[in-house]
Amino acid sequence: MELLRSNLSRVQIPEPTHRIYKHECCLSFDTPRSEGGLFVDMNSFLAFGKDYVAWNHEKTGNPVYLHIKDTPKSVPEDRPLKKPTLLAIGVDGGFDNNETEYEESYSIVILPDFVSLPFPSVELPEKVRIAVDTVLSAVGAERREQVAAWTAEEKKASEHALTVQQLKSGVVIPPSGWKCAKCDKKENLWLNLTDGMILCGRKNWDGTGGNNHAVEHYKETSYPLAVKLGTITADLEAADVYSYPEDDSVLDPLLAQHLAHFGIDFSSMQKTEMTTAERELDQNTNFDWNRIQESGKELVPVFGPGYTGLVNLGNSCYLAATMQILFSTHSFISRYFSHQSLKLAFEMAPADPTLDLNMQLTKLGHGLLSGKYSIPVTEKDAATAEARQEGIPPRMFKSVVAAGHGEFSSMRQQDALDFFLHLLDKVERGNNTRPDLDPSRSFKFGVEEKILCSSGKVSYNKRDDCILSLNIPLQEATNKDELEAINNQKAGKGLEENNMSTDDIVRPRVPLEACLATFASPEQIHDYYSTALKGKTTAIKTTGLTSFPDYLVLHMRKFVMDAGWVPKKLDVYIDVPDVIDISHMRSKGLQPGEELLPDAVPEEVMETAQPVANEEIVAQLVSMGFNQLHCQKAAINTSNVGVEEATNWLFSHMDDPDIDAPISHQASDVDQSSVDTLISFGFAEEVARKALKASGGDIEKATDWIFNNPNASVSDMDVSSSSSAQTPAQTGLPDGGGRYKLFGIVSHMGTSTHCGHYVAHILKEGRWVIFNDSKVGISTDPPKDMGYLYFFQRLEN
Repeated sequence: MELLRSNLSRVQIPEPTHRIYKHECCLSFDTPRSEGGLFVDMNSFLAFGKDYVAWNHEKTGNPVYLHIKDTPKSVPEDRPLKKPTLLAIGVDGGFDNNETEYEESYSIVILPDFVSLPFPSVELPEKVRIAVDTVLSAVGAERREQVAAWTAEEKKASEHALTVQQLKSGVVIPPSGWKCAKCDKKENLWLNLTDGMILCGRKNWDGTGGNNHAVEHYKETSYPLAVKLGTITADLEAADVYSYPEDDSVLDPLLAQHLAHFGIDFSSMQKTEMTTAERELDQNTNFDWNRIQESGKELVPVFGPGYTGLVNLGNSCYLAATMQILFSTHSFISRYFSHQSLKLAFEMAPADPTLDLNMQLTKLGHGLLSGKYSIPVTEKDAATAEARQEGIPPRMFKSVVAAGHGEFSSMRQQDALDFFLHLLDKVERGNNTRPDLDPSRSFKFGVEEKILCSSGKVSYNKRDDCILSLNIPLQEATNKDELEAINNQKAGKGLEENNMSTDDIVRPRVPLEACLATFASPEQIHDYYSTALKGKTTAIKTTGLTSFPDYLVLHMRKFVMDAGWVPKKLDVYIDVPDVIDISHMRSKGLQPGEELLPDAVPEEVMETAQPVANEEIVAQLVSMGFNQLHCQKAAINTSNVGVEEATNWLFSHMDDPDIDAPISHQASDVDQSSVDTLISFGFAEEVARKALKASGGDIEKATDWIFNNPNASVSDMDVSSSSSAQTPAQTGLPDGGGRYKLFGIVSHMGTSTHCGHYVAHILKEGRWVIFNDSKVGISTDPPKDMGYLYFFQRLEN
């Protein structure tokens, strides 16, 4: 006790602004449930496992710690599982994971000799008692940043409920026996509250659901509200009311009155259909995609170094799949595991290691690769229970890598490709003082675009990239005869694909070689301004690589627009060999006899290059029901690339506060900070200013403008002859032969990259292993033909 009193000056009472860590070690994945418990520094309020707390004492001199230890409680073996009634985890009515309950015990520990004093105790100094009570009652920083419970948003009253007009059509709705007015559907039926039409709901991504007749009726009539038949009971708030203009489930405060208009007595009706939220809950409860997750096959779990699962934090499977593959590469293993210890990373870290990307990458690397946390969970009934591991939760890593990013810091599902690129950018910035240690460079390669003008002269545009994004040429499918036969069979029987069994559906099979050939094939550029001809013409662009990276990442563009201009995911197989050779894709630079296009672009061309939306793209979007101004912005902000990209932009920016603001065409002064940003990318100041003027001040569009107008650029990245071009060695990029071996696949299930689920398959020690969040097991049927991202490692000789 005297030792504690002599160190009272090193004890702080937490203020409301303090970040208090008490659930997980800052340097490892130790928790109060670990064998040594957790030690909370009573000065900094950082937490450390038993093997690491002494490092903190050496670094800071802080001697007083609160020791927290969790011990399992004994619970009845026959405790029943509760059926969830709310789309939530960790809250009343939510999913019951039947997890073991724990009892916490506390003590005060003084380092360096680990002298222990019991807590609670009236003999402890008052300052210590208050400080510990405050720590224990506070919400931990881990929980505050990564909320464990998530629930569906509460429904709001519709703005159309009070103003909806009900037609005096004399329609009376019977209490049962409903059928869609436009097809034979008898389930998933919606009653329009304006005219009393009964129509089927939307078709789901997997072919289930309705035939879209209810939403099509809204597009034809603009009648705003519909209620799902079969969800109407005496509890009117539980009825499923949908507002088409608001595109959401809503509350109708006047629903009783609106139903009475059609002779419906809600008090006597019984529930026969699931609401939209309940169906979502049901789909989450029965989340099962057979092929990619290898469901139905006996999964043999595997444990040990390199086989540690990652706990899903709530829609974080995109992060888990990406990080498992990255920490299977030599560059990441070397940088954050084999050549960097936890202690070294901690010594280099700032006062709060939870905010340091290098520390948290090292923590994650050691967590995944050490094998410390890849151990079977002890089950009560080991004879019947499936062996599994708990996995490690990447909370602190996610918090650091997502800091300042509106999407990645949310609990929403994200695109694994976007996260991969974001992470490599963060890693590169974090290693800017030691580029020789930067593991992100192992993915980088040079891209060279050759543009051949109709004058016969050429320009060469160079840039660095770390993914090859490949279109899928369906016309190159190898099973065209089989596809034609099944289509004729469907037409003869009047079958839709969603009415066919899974075994009968035939999907196109496209060789990966065809996708790579499409990338490298010549492409026409219309309205290309030729400095040789001093006017617009049609040019031919071909693309090649100036260097081959250590690790080649291929992105399959599976999301396209169908015949009705509706975004859809290509249902296609990609035949991917274990070894590929891209040697033929190497660019050779300026060739003898080729003449470069003149550099200068007339100033009047630059000044008139205002952001203008492609009228065809806008017209197609407007025909889909989008606002004209919104469609113009979508086309401009995606550089008029196409309808698919513009549609994706619309879906992502519908809630932007300035979505209804007029389009700015101001091209006079540009923001100096934007100019500085483009200069940091390697562009000359003059070109940066012209590009920003031509792009309305938008940095991303300005970058696209520079790449699409290579003759305007005088930067080191652009027009160059073979004599002045830098070699890969001079630019610091890795290079070697063009033969690669497949070692990793990120597969995606769902209608969009922003929903569904991601799984990784990785070739380790000569066998394929599936990483499905915390589940890790031997893969018996890796879905090589269903990947979204493919990872290849270069073969030496």
